[in-house]
Amino acid sequence: MTRIIAGRAGSLTLDVPDAGTRPTSDRVRESLFGSLESADALRGAAVLDLYAGSGALGLEALSRGAATADLVEKSARAATVAQRNAARVAKALGRDAAIRVHRVAADAFLATGATMWDLVFVDPPYDLGEAELAITLSRLTPRLRDAGIIVIERASRSPEPSLPDGMTVSRSKKYGDTTLWWAEHV
Repeated sequence: MTRIIAGRAGSLTLDVPDAGTRPTSDRVRESLFGSLESADALRGAAVLDLYAGSGALGLEALSRGAATADLVEKSARAATVAQRNAARVAKALGRDAAIRVHRVAADAFLATGATMWDLVFVDPPYDLGEAELAITLSRLTPRLRDAGIIVIERASRSPEPSLPDGMTVSRSKKYGDTTLWWAEHV
């Protein structure tokens, strides 16, 4: 079972796609969001959740005070689940316009528009190659606001992500088979 852990929509149960996704565990999300709150990175933030799956990361950020969330998911099934979860969270928060679900591949989404984000979650499938991830991160970086944060979730056996010029890993934390890397402008 996946749920919103804390904030205005805390304890709300989220649906999870029946296949093709790997939801971030409650333990990892609780630790991640505790760190983000300590860094004051959530209040009023524009959030992007790439490879959103159920949308749990972006929706948790909204529950804890982010202003907007874009959930990007290529899979039609997962995007439908994310849309259903977004509607549930919007109802709990009382603000429908703050959440947008985009059914499109991450790189195609980043190639369009001019939206800028304060906080970005990048949780691609573990089988996404490191070179492909590096391309996505290079497309993402110009869309990150000053002092913006990118949180990258990968298998612990994966190497540290290759970041484009101007970005650096500021911290990392391992949780069993999962590692989170925080990337920021230098």
